[in-house]
Amino acid sequence: MQNYDIYSGKSETTGISRVIDSIMIIFKKAKDINTYLLKQQEAGSRIGFVPTMGALHPGHISLIQTSGKHNTLSVCSIFVNPAQFNDLKDFDNYPTTIEKDINELEKAGCAVLFLPAVTEIYPAGTENAEKYDLGYIETVLEGKFRPGHFQGVCLVVDRLLTIIKAHELYLGQKDYQQCIVIKKLTELKNIPVHINICPTLREADGLAMSSRNLRLTAANRKQALKIFETLTFIKNNLNPGDLKILKQTAAQKLVDAGFKVDYIEIALAADLTVIDTWDGITATVAVAAAFCGEVRLIDNLLLNS
Repeated sequence: MQNYDIYSGKSETTGISRVIDSIMIIFKKAKDINTYLLKQQEAGSRIGFVPTMGALHPGHISLIQTSGKHNTLSVCSIFVNPAQFNDLKDFDNYPTTIEKDINELEKAGCAVLFLPAVTEIYPAGTENAEKYDLGYIETVLEGKFRPGHFQGVCLVVDRLLTIIKAHELYLGQKDYQQCIVIKKLTELKNIPVHINICPTLREADGLAMSSRNLRLTAANRKQALKIFETLTFIKNNLNPGDLKILKQTAAQKLVDAGFKVDYIEIALAADLTVIDTWDGITATVAVAAAFCGEVRLIDNLLLNS
């Protein structure tokens, strides 16, 4: 019995007037994709992995393309992880565009797609799930405003990296704190994967690409630009010394623009320690989370690295 689906499409190569047939294998069972990829590794393949929750945009696709430049096989997963949503309404409203996602992945050269059901990721459920000692990183910013969120992130990534034993993991910088958390996870569990944090892709007007942007009204879409503008304001006005007034001014800009602000902070780029003073040398990052209408958006900007 065939234990996978084969998606076959055609994609045109830029600058070449010919059509290239391509094939992407879709697995739905953890055991099947694990067996397949282990055989590929034994044959000498190098595997790059991009975990996603679907509703793919060019930022996701750029991760697949980056993986394709450095690995034999690029693997993507699409799984909306219920364990990382502390707000069930947010989970219920998360956008799903699976047919479009499959087409975009195939065109980008993705070799393998993992489309598991919840029971494949959590066969024993999540009630007695492992707890991860994340320390400080879980107490600030997203960790503070979304309690339990990073435990859910670690749970799914731990499971995915057990199933998909990749050499390289590709993550987007837009979820900066999540990247730091996943690094911590791989250290805690001694997972032998190299993490690549790739730059945030933005729309032409500066808005960070996000699956949540699909939920923005036309008016909110225009309003959302103020987040990047405010992060840029911080970057342009960053000076050594006290940062409190700069952060307060930035927060007020978002409030004045109609946002409900969870946070806008300056932190050390290495570990996201929130700071109120800066030595003028250490690499820093500005991070923000705010509600634009009913949609919660996050963004960040490296300040001096």
